[in-house]
Amino acid sequence: MAKRAALFLFLLLSACAAPAKRPPLVSAYVPAPLTAAHRPTPALEAHIPPFARDPYEPFSRAAAVAIAKSEWRAFGKPVVFPHIPFLRDEEREQGLWQRVGLYWWLGLDPSWPESGFTGKHDAQGRVFPRKKDGDYAWSAAFISYVMRMAGAGTKFPYSPTHSDYINAARLHAMGEAPGIAVTSERPELYAPRIGDLICEWRAGVRVTYDDLPTPYRFPSHCDIVVGKEPGFLDVIGGNVDNAVAMKKVPVTPEGRLAYPDGERVDPDHHWFVVIRVHYDE
Repeated sequence: MAKRAALFLFLLLSACAAPAKRPPLVSAYVPAPLTAAHRPTPALEAHIPPFARDPYEPFSRAAAVAIAKSEWRAFGKPVVFPHIPFLRDEEREQGLWQRVGLYWWLGLDPSWPESGFTGKHDAQGRVFPRKKDGDYAWSAAFISYVMRMAGAGTKFPYSPTHSDYINAARLHAMGEAPGIAVTSERPELYAPRIGDLICEWRAGVRVTYDDLPTPYRFPSHCDIVVGKEPGFLDVIGGNVDNAVAMKKVPVTPEGRLAYPDGERVDPDHHWFVVIRVHYDE
């Protein structure tokens, strides 16, 4: 507790001393202290399929990638590129808003109101207007769903917001948050493997690796690495232009997201942390 209090005080002082161009950490969700945010959710709910509730098979890298690719195919295999808008609003289409509902329902704890969302409905089943899509962002629910279905069981900190498991991964790397299967890695030092997660800060709220763990949630996005080729990673994420979509992410010749001096390779995405996933196989 003393260590965490000292860290919290350091982050507060650092925030006060930061230049004006760097806004404070904010969240679209109600802020949650780290002690609650990183706590893994037990996969014991009756609605979770038996094969995932008490996993039939080991937590598998191959399964996570296959599940992500399967969902990508269901959305028509879209590949998005920077500054080129994807015109279809697939999350509201028949057959797809229901799939988004499964990500919320199976990826999260059923006691959370978000578990009742779909691609176009709130927890009461009412269609929300398109202008409020940002209040129902489902990218973290998608990652939670993939991890759950791949056999993570209680080893993944399921959450409706990426920053919860980003912070949990950093705590695990610091020797805290035992029992979870995610560890944070610096993007200039670690080359993501297939099945790992790469994460960026969003909404103008700049976060660096050294800021982790943050006291509160912050806007972010994570994708799962599903393929590698010279100079690029193939990654899949949810709620990317309102679909499960693939991006081509540039990397160094060594396969890293940043150069040794910390400068990122990708000019269009603020990748600041890699989450190494500890699969059983």
